Amino acid sequence: MSNFNISLITADRAKGMLTEYKDQRKNSIPHLDHPGRYILPDYKLTRRRAAFKILKHTFLTPHYKSYVALDSDNGHTLWMRNFGSLTEALFWLETGLKISDTDSHSNYKQWVAKHGDDIDAFKDLLRERKKSQLKKAKKKAK
Repeated sequence: MSNFNISLITADRAKGMLTEYKDQRKNSIPHLDHPGRYILPDYKLTRRRAAFKILKHTFLTPHYKSYVALDSDNGHTLWMRNFGSLTEALFWLETGLKISDTDSHSNYKQWVAKHGDDIDAFKDLLRERKKSQLKKAKKKAK
């Protein structure tokens, strides 16, 4: 198991979190029921209306090998970003930096070298989850 305090979530769970955040924005001090750091694999945030609506102008659509990172660790605000790599999503959730940020590219390389085993463990967890989802889908098809 990885040392990251980050959970993989489903699209339904992500939609619930985003809807909850939208509802909480009316409060002067919002309090989210499920604060934390999450990754939704195989989806991306978009403004296209082809996907289901989440926030006023934000949509979630399936997109293979894409990752949506959601950070609500403080329990009040929900930050969301699209990533093309699981490692980059983990880096952003752990450090708050994207590799395109000024001076973070060298930090990214050092961070990946330092956390290589944890990254591999998280990737294994994602693979196991996908395998179990395929097995469930095959059972339903029978």
